[in-house]
Amino acid sequence: MPEINYKDIKKYLKDVKNNKFAPVYLIFGDEYLYGKAFDELLDAMLPGSDREFNYEAVDPDEGNVFSGIESLNTFSFLSGIKVVSFRDSKVFYSKTDDVKLLEMLEKAKGEYEKNDMKKAAKQLASLLSILNLSFDDIKRETRDKTLKLTSDILSDDQWLDKLISHCKDTNQQIPPALDSANLLEKAIKKGFPKGNHLIITTDLIDKRRTLYKAIKEVGITIDCFIPKGERWADKKVQDSVLRESMKMILEQSGKRMDEQAYQELCNITGFDLRTLSNNLEILIVYMGKRDAITVDDVKSVLKRTKSDKVYELTNAISEKKTDKALFYLNSIIKGGIHPLAVLGAIINQIRKILVVKEFTQSSMGSAWYAGMPYDHFRNNTLPALKDYDKTLLNQLEKWEKIFKEANGSTGQKKKKNKQDTDLLIAKNPNNPYPIYQTFLKSELFTKEELLSILERLSSADLAFKTAGKNPKFILEDIIINSCQKR
Repeated sequence: MPEINYKDIKKYLKDVKNNKFAPVYLIFGDEYLYGKAFDELLDAMLPGSDREFNYEAVDPDEGNVFSGIESLNTFSFLSGIKVVSFRDSKVFYSKTDDVKLLEMLEKAKGEYEKNDMKKAAKQLASLLSILNLSFDDIKRETRDKTLKLTSDILSDDQWLDKLISHCKDTNQQIPPALDSANLLEKAIKKGFPKGNHLIITTDLIDKRRTLYKAIKEVGITIDCFIPKGERWADKKVQDSVLRESMKMILEQSGKRMDEQAYQELCNITGFDLRTLSNNLEILIVYMGKRDAITVDDVKSVLKRTKSDKVYELTNAISEKKTDKALFYLNSIIKGGIHPLAVLGAIINQIRKILVVKEFTQSSMGSAWYAGMPYDHFRNNTLPALKDYDKTLLNQLEKWEKIFKEANGSTGQKKKKNKQDTDLLIAKNPNNPYPIYQTFLKSELFTKEELLSILERLSSADLAFKTAGKNPKFILEDIIINSCQKR
């Protein structure tokens, strides 16, 4: 079967006749792009309420490939398509691929530096599974012999000692070193019951492997690969992808950016789609009501980095994790990000949570309950959110009309204000997972708490501009008061 480019996935899905999807899909390449391609494919295969009982996400790197294959060979309780996914799979990795194994070690250190020990431990355990090693095998005394990876991140490896201790203390399990590729290849060649489908996403493939050839024979591969080299041709492709992503984000927010600002953003971000998207969101918050992002905005708000910690800070605040939030604040201030940009990001996060809280306490709020599973949210709460947003926009338009009539205004109809769209919850209903996360966070706050926090943030904004007090102290006070447990 054919291989298609990620840019052509919409056309492919439009042309699929009578839900005749392929038994297997392999989506590979850039993590950001293959994640978007996966969402589009799954939305087409299992829209709406079909997903709650007919979709199963299996973590293949926890040694669950066999159970995933069992599920693929089991008929669904309900009629229609059944989908099993192996997301972020390392099925094509091998112990001889030093580059990819080193990337896994670097990811483990990255999560460790973010203080996300759970993700760091899981990444290290996956690496050891591929190498068929234990935590004791990579202790300091034997590390040079067993972990044969040359990298600067091992020159000062105290972080690895601490991570190993954490793994042992929390009884982190290393997945069994099964030949997952061989198991999967045999299952694909044997075939699944009609209507059952497998989706695999991965950053690495090896077209010489018999597993890849087995997938190509019966399924479809979706190429999300972006060259990371320094050749002119590689740079041209990278620039095209970055511009495409930037255009989409700016159009959604009603902002624009000139060429000089774009070049400076790329200089700071490098070719990293996720970081570019995060940095653009920070700039949009910083801009406020202004439409045009300038090169001075980019230079004053962003810093040269491959991972943006502002979102880690706002997430820590919305999860009421005081220590974690203070840690990220200190890191951000040291990194040179302007305190006003940090304040703006916090304001934006609290306002989002408050708008969600308003919905849960409205007449439509029965569509949500605390701890709701994601699939249930997507199938039941999301449609109610769309109706809620539509009702809100209609009401705002009526109020604007009454206001104009009261003031004798008969001018042309104004473009919809950004303040209006800020009140919408499901501005991007095609990507509901971040909305779901905001709902979960809203359960940690009362409406009164959120209003009180916004009052403090407003006072902080004034203090930044008039009082001459250290901005870091002001932000620390905001964090401590916002994260107080009820």
